[in-house]
Amino acid sequence: MDKLKLILILMMWSIFISSSKAEVPFNGLILDREMKPKKGVKVYVKDPKRYAITDKKGRFGLTDVQPDDTLHLVVSKKETLMVPVEGRRGIRIVFAGDKRAQAENDDEIANTGFGFVKRREFTGVSSGISGDRLRSTGRRDILSALKGLVPGLNVTGPAGDQSVNIRGVNSLTSPTEPLYVVDGVVVSSLDFLNIYDVDHVEVIKDGSQYGSRGANGVIVVTTKTGESRKKK
Repeated sequence: MDKLKLILILMMWSIFISSSKAEVPFNGLILDREMKPKKGVKVYVKDPKRYAITDKKGRFGLTDVQPDDTLHLVVSKKETLMVPVEGRRGIRIVFAGDKRAQAENDDEIANTGFGFVKRREFTGVSSGISGDRLRSTGRRDILSALKGLVPGLNVTGPAGDQSVNIRGVNSLTSPTEPLYVVDGVVVSSLDFLNIYDVDHVEVIKDGSQYGSRGANGVIVVTTKTGESRKKK
């Protein structure tokens, strides 16, 4: 019995330590050669799906950045810069041209705490499904087609009256329905959409970047019309 208690204590301590590490903020600022904020730079460490994008002031925030990590700065499809963290807690990066960047420690930025992280970090695990893949299931509605294609997605009930659960949360008192977003617009359901109009769907299990509305996950649908608008 004492051995079991010891094991449980060690497990709880391990969870506490790992969660504590994940909650360490790392803030940064990116500037161009003229010392103006560089907006729209994607920043990640190891996983491209766990990233931040610099805001209009050039700021970004991440968590769980280790002293020996390297930041990947995605400026465009053809340009990615690598900047070693080298033990810094907050970083100021200036693009020097010729695919080079200069970095220095910035205590003022580091002391901002979670100020940048809360607005910028995307940590959601997501599954992207193409419209063609959806249609290949033979289903006529989007949610039924998604069922079985996305791990952890549970869809019950007939089309038009379905119950959807992304994260495996079951509650008798709180709603578990995900947030639905179509071409950048929040909608109440996907019933109005024709599966043949879908370009691709992204199922996000942690929709924290959408605030409290994304607490139960988010299903983001891009239609063929919406995708063509993006390319213009």
